[in-house]
Amino acid sequence: MQRLSLSLETWRKDGIEVIGLVKYDTKLSDYDLFLELEAFSEGRSCHAWRCFGAHPGTKDGQAGYVFRVWAPNAKQVSVFGDFNGWDETGIPLEKLEGGIWEGFVPGLKRYDTYKYAVTGPDGKVTAKADPYAFHAETRPGNGSKLYELEPYPWGDGGWLEYRSKHAPYRRPMNIYECHLGSWRRTGEGEFLSYRDTAQYLVPYVKEMGYTHVELLPVMEHPLDASWGYQVTGYFAATSRFGTPDDLKYLIDQLHQAGIGVILDWVPAHFPRDAFGLYHFDGTPTYEYSDARKGEHPDWGTQVFDLGRNEVRSFLFSNAMFWLEEYHADGLRVDAVSSMLYLDYGRRDGAWMPNVNGGKENLEAIEFFQKLNTAIFAAHPDVLMIAEESTAWPKVTHPVSDGGLGFNFKWNMGWMNDICHYIKLDPYFRQFNHRDITFSLMYAFSENYILPLSHDEVVHMKGSFLGKMPGDNAEKFAGVRAFYTYMLTHPGKKLTIMGTELGQWNEWHYEYSLDWHLLQYEPHRQIHEFFKAANAMYLEQPALWEQDDSWQGFQWLCADDNTANTVAFLRWDREGRPLVVVANFSPIHRKGYQVGVPFAGTWAPVFNTDGEEFGGQGQGDKQPLKTQDIPCHDQEQSMAIDLPPMSVMIYRCTRKNTPPQGGKKRERREKPKSRRRKRECCPQEGQGGPRRAEKERRAGVSLSPAHLSPRRSKKHQR
Repeated sequence: MQRLSLSLETWRKDGIEVIGLVKYDTKLSDYDLFLELEAFSEGRSCHAWRCFGAHPGTKDGQAGYVFRVWAPNAKQVSVFGDFNGWDETGIPLEKLEGGIWEGFVPGLKRYDTYKYAVTGPDGKVTAKADPYAFHAETRPGNGSKLYELEPYPWGDGGWLEYRSKHAPYRRPMNIYECHLGSWRRTGEGEFLSYRDTAQYLVPYVKEMGYTHVELLPVMEHPLDASWGYQVTGYFAATSRFGTPDDLKYLIDQLHQAGIGVILDWVPAHFPRDAFGLYHFDGTPTYEYSDARKGEHPDWGTQVFDLGRNEVRSFLFSNAMFWLEEYHADGLRVDAVSSMLYLDYGRRDGAWMPNVNGGKENLEAIEFFQKLNTAIFAAHPDVLMIAEESTAWPKVTHPVSDGGLGFNFKWNMGWMNDICHYIKLDPYFRQFNHRDITFSLMYAFSENYILPLSHDEVVHMKGSFLGKMPGDNAEKFAGVRAFYTYMLTHPGKKLTIMGTELGQWNEWHYEYSLDWHLLQYEPHRQIHEFFKAANAMYLEQPALWEQDDSWQGFQWLCADDNTANTVAFLRWDREGRPLVVVANFSPIHRKGYQVGVPFAGTWAPVFNTDGEEFGGQGQGDKQPLKTQDIPCHDQEQSMAIDLPPMSVMIYRCTRKNTPPQGGKKRERREKPKSRRRKRECCPQEGQGGPRRAEKERRAGVSLSPAHLSPRRSKKHQR
């Protein structure tokens, strides 16, 4: 074995001693190459793709490609491909220090296909794709392709400058989750290319009012049915839709339209395909050697060995690669919980405790902390989003505070609760009222994103529309109401593609969304509703300026479970509130009394029951004046027209001021025996016995008071 030091030469430049690899002339300087390889072996490299894989170079004046791969326990590694008739004896590489193999092949050109022939300790030869390849064959082929990442003519400088000056915490974020293979296809059912997708996706997302697109994994993967979550080419944009430059074009066009791009990233596990990372050098290389840590029994995949320096360098570099080379605005990190818990998906006795006897994966904790520290040190304006489904503490807290260092986390608890609630017949919702209120018990413990994701519209779970009870009109009304409730609930937003079409079918990766539904009026109307609701969200800073604290949210009524109704305030940073009232029952509530913080005039901002959206056109259309009736811990209130299965939003358009001198107008005092104190009574559904009788006849029963959750204490502003 040749030691790395034997390939080094020392010289002085500008009075400084420089050490470098001088065997081949490549674009990476000799000194930088040495430092990167050193960092790689120490588990701190964030740019390993610059030296590993295949890169153009010259030797003795002859052009070709330099190959470099890590296979520490291999007896021999050769490179072979279409350039030598796929002869596995190929061109042998030379082993350097640290298990790195290196070699030069002259006369190669872009798009040549190659693999490594890796001889394991047992003498078995396996053909392996390059873990650091930038391009790959389209399935069913699985070879790597030569492709140098030359400077791309990006046109998104304006977007990147805007991103650097506007932190995401005080900006709207409404994410459109998109699977490129099934968002839209040709008339013959074929995939659209990255560039063709840009032609349709960019104007569509812009018109619909989404702020970001989140792409399900675009890294190379062999199985369409995995949706991209079983990756074999971590540095290769999948060739299903084109070349790496074509994906850059799509991202560039989205940026130029003012739309952010988030990529799903999968550091939790990888598949067992023989040509991939699995037992790369004939032994566990990228995965844990102990099956109690190295295998996901439920998924049939391998777990990255996060305690191994070279594996951490591989993953650190891969995350940085997509942010730097493809200008991604963030990464949504998949299956974080499976990495944090050693017993995740494993039976008793089938997992190995940590050194302290616990179930926490201490190596994963350190991995995330170091990953996020490195990412935010280099790019403080990006998004690192954790898909973490448990109550693990401080996921989005700084590493210095003992947190994992992410800046956003999916609120999986909210998603599970809301998806349970919306499937219930309205009669039974009164007994499950906590599903729509419990999330506020922890809403500000992390920086949350509220997801209605792909996982909730597959595997017989039903589409968002299909989950709703009732007839068709009630189903569409339910979609409008619950989507608006999500937009007004604290937290950023994410919705799976197709929801805006009112799809009946679940999402299927095999074919396009049901765009043909837009020829039918109910689906055109729900489509227009999503466009209008998204626009409303963007126009109201109260819905996104203070998502992460009680300063931006205040309960008015959280316990009117008998009416399936909640009311709350959202505040912007200037102290201007919105009143939000949601009715998740089929009862039309005229004269529903709602407390307001200011006396004056309140105008409806948004009504999900609008006729233009397919609703009945009920609800307030003109501004309302407040009344001196205490309600919901407020001195003033207003009686609103609350349509069935709807959300009404109001804002103060005129605030009454006390008379000059600051004294309140004195009211004539009546004898106490004749005064009637008028207050709303949430335990009787705001309407008292008369409304209760109406609901009884309509089939909506009042539940006992003890079933109502405690009202939140009024937020003291």
